[in-house]
Amino acid sequence: MSEKTPSGDPTAPDAFLTPVEHVFVRSHLGAPPELDASAWTLTVEGLVDRPLRLDLPALRALTQTRLTAVHECFGNPFRPDVPTRAVANLDWSGVTLSTVLDLAGPRPDARHVWFEGADTGTFAGESEVTYLKDLPLAQARAEVLLAHTMNGEPLLPRHGFPVRAVAPRMFGTNSVKWLTRIVLAADRPDHMFTTRFYTRTLPGESEPGPVREIDVNSKLLTPGDGRRVRAGACELAGRAWSFTEVVAVEIAVDDGPWQPAVLEPRGPHPTWQRFALPYDLAPGPHRIRSRATDTVGRVQPPTGARNAVHEIEVVAS
Repeated sequence: MSEKTPSGDPTAPDAFLTPVEHVFVRSHLGAPPELDASAWTLTVEGLVDRPLRLDLPALRALTQTRLTAVHECFGNPFRPDVPTRAVANLDWSGVTLSTVLDLAGPRPDARHVWFEGADTGTFAGESEVTYLKDLPLAQARAEVLLAHTMNGEPLLPRHGFPVRAVAPRMFGTNSVKWLTRIVLAADRPDHMFTTRFYTRTLPGESEPGPVREIDVNSKLLTPGDGRRVRAGACELAGRAWSFTEVVAVEIAVDDGPWQPAVLEPRGPHPTWQRFALPYDLAPGPHRIRSRATDTVGRVQPPTGARNAVHEIEVVAS
């Protein structure tokens, strides 16, 4: 799994929309495929009454929708409990999956949607692997966007040009890049990236399930981790996000108590939320932690999980 986080201004992630040049890049199967927008097509097949093949002009001629949503990488599938917090907040434009499915006419026995990208390669010792993910039809139809722009500009090759799926409120592994094929089926596909990797057993459950809904999480962004800052009054701030709305964020400094931060509401779109706490930092080294709680009562665990309490270290002088 190739991982890359573009370098640049470390304060950029604290903007409401993440600049494209600061958006993380993940690729399981090597370099992005070289796709020609004029030759690209998207097929919709399987359990549909009217199989489709749409080119880019035909897709763009359909009703367009904008969506702002948090976009988070689940992390390395070989190390699923290691926190990464590779996250961005992005404005997407494209066509809802439901619009395309209405044209194709799903049959009554269709229960799942498969999304396949154009990228192929070697992964986990297997060659000629394609990237394939699936979602329940009802959930996909209600939420998935077939996006061709990010933050108002055409997708870059590394981000899925010319069209990618965007599954809001779900981990990025479900938002298939370089999308070329959609299949409606009665069952889930038995595939490396659907049933072998990206599965986990959630608390209270006995069987593993697919990685889909994002966890409750937070990330301290100001001051930056490892920074030397001026002692005295400062602002401790960052972003929090979840599958549902975050309702509280608390911050602790050193061994002090958890203190409630001021949290911005999420609004109508599934975006991240800014939190901040004014604080008077004494001279010396400090450990600063943040934890978020969402509307269904999920709280970031203290340790041992991919969404464990976020912690940074700074030195005030």
